[in-house]
Amino acid sequence: MGQKVNPQVLRTGPIYDWTSRWFEKARYKDVLLEDYKLRKILMERLKIAGVSRIEIDRSINSIKITAFVSRPGIVIGRAGTGLEDLKKFLVTTMHSFSKTAKQLPKMDIRIEPIKEPNLDAFLVAKNIADQLLKRLSYKRAMLQAAEKVMGAGAKGVRIVMSGRINGAEISRREKTQRGTVPLSTIRERIHFASVPALTKKGYIGIKVWINEPEK
Repeated sequence: MGQKVNPQVLRTGPIYDWTSRWFEKARYKDVLLEDYKLRKILMERLKIAGVSRIEIDRSINSIKITAFVSRPGIVIGRAGTGLEDLKKFLVTTMHSFSKTAKQLPKMDIRIEPIKEPNLDAFLVAKNIADQLLKRLSYKRAMLQAAEKVMGAGAKGVRIVMSGRINGAEISRREKTQRGTVPLSTIRERIHFASVPALTKKGYIGIKVWINEPEK
């Protein structure tokens, strides 16, 4: 079971919280689509700031968006001007795709820094993908990433790469692991991410599992 299910989904509830916290039975599909579009837009706009995940909290008259980034200064800007520009951009964007544009809730945007980027599976996978796009050695990228994760205090890390690695005619899988990554043990904090790298020879999928240290 641990091999086939997203480790964070398996642990949602006892270990991890939901990334979207709300429930509207009458407008469920519309609000769900809004969350998807908001995340997609923010992940693209904040890519340069090292965004990892977006959490959305909705209440009756307000919506709180929390972005976890590794370089918060880039988003906030001087005297908070960047944050204000981001808020205006989101309000304009929501007007364009929200069916309740005349009744937009009050928006609160928060930027949370990621203290240790090497313990964030998404940022680790994204870093490996960027190195592949620069035609760096896949072995070196995987080994360096694994060493940095372990050096940051993780209990274990597993990195799996699959596709036409190095432009090979036949796709294959490459794997490296350090420490222990027990996927079926619910009490362990396993951070997981899957990121594609679009190379000239096609997509290469990168999956990263990180057994986080105890808090």
